[in-house]
Amino acid sequence: MIPSPEEPGRASGLIPRDSSLPNLEFPFRDLNSRVTTTASFYVRNHFPTPPLTAEDWSLTVGGAVLHPLRLGLEELQSLPALTLTATMECAGNGRTFLSPRPRGVPWELGAVGTACWTGVPLSAVLERAGLPEVAATWEVVLEGADRGVMTEPVASPGEISYARSVPLAKALDDVLLAYEMNGEVLTPDHGFPVRAVVPGWYGMASVKWLTAVQVVPEPFQGYFQTVDYAYWETRDGLPPQLRPIGPLQLKAAIARPAPREVVPCGVPYEVTGAAWAGEAEVARVEVSVDGGCTWADAEFIDPPKPHVWRRWRFLWQVPGGPVRPTLLARATDTHGRVQPTCHDPARGSYMITHPLPIEVDVQESSP
Repeated sequence: MIPSPEEPGRASGLIPRDSSLPNLEFPFRDLNSRVTTTASFYVRNHFPTPPLTAEDWSLTVGGAVLHPLRLGLEELQSLPALTLTATMECAGNGRTFLSPRPRGVPWELGAVGTACWTGVPLSAVLERAGLPEVAATWEVVLEGADRGVMTEPVASPGEISYARSVPLAKALDDVLLAYEMNGEVLTPDHGFPVRAVVPGWYGMASVKWLTAVQVVPEPFQGYFQTVDYAYWETRDGLPPQLRPIGPLQLKAAIARPAPREVVPCGVPYEVTGAAWAGEAEVARVEVSVDGGCTWADAEFIDPPKPHVWRRWRFLWQVPGGPVRPTLLARATDTHGRVQPTCHDPARGSYMITHPLPIEVDVQESSP
């Protein structure tokens, strides 16, 4: 049974992409603001939503810390709060554009969104717990309350929790333990009562239903760190090694026209979309209306802001006769990097950042 998008806190327009779990996509064609409403924000689950309550929830902070902690929700919320805005994208967003079609949730364009997150910096909690002086190269494991058995890409060793790690330097920089989203208490879909938010990283790092933080002196070898959400990388001429997916990659995406949209002949059409760049900032967006033969600059709607997408627009003079053009968008970041022209097979079905072809149908208007 496909989960209904009509549960409390969800918009009815979310698109179900899974037959067993609430994996729901934002219809990217509806992009009309820099901040995505909570009800329209995409939902990604690996296991069933755990039945947590504010009264029973607690966060364990342990591992190689000097003073292990256990914090209830009220105690966590008594710490100084911070609000930040960050764009979050599922690492498999755009998977349906790959050929042949890979395994995994068949996301089109909308497994991405931007929200205002309020919570306590993870650095404040780790400061309370105390870190050894030798901890500079260590990692912090974030573990959620959701559990289950994985069958793909390989079977898990029985029931496992969802867990990911981030470098300690990132944890101390800007990772947030969020309990509010867009000024309201987190919904169950988005990690109530507390989730991690890792700005500038793919969404798999922002663990929902967070119940444990563990400081570890060695690279974390969990299932979602090494088996899933990993890719092959070659460094210094050595044989390829599996690396965990981390920061968002540079990307521009077209919201309108939507794939297969019918566009009337001979009229101006405002092509719109958004671009994001993870740990960098987007400096330029170009649009092609002829399948990549020629490119022209788009105009930004939003100013630059760290870890937040920039919406853009481009005025297209639609051809005067019936055609089926392919539109593309590509971004350049502040370091001069440009989106790759094609998908890197070493990334498997993740980090799909090449310009995605939006095919439209230009037709004469009805009398």
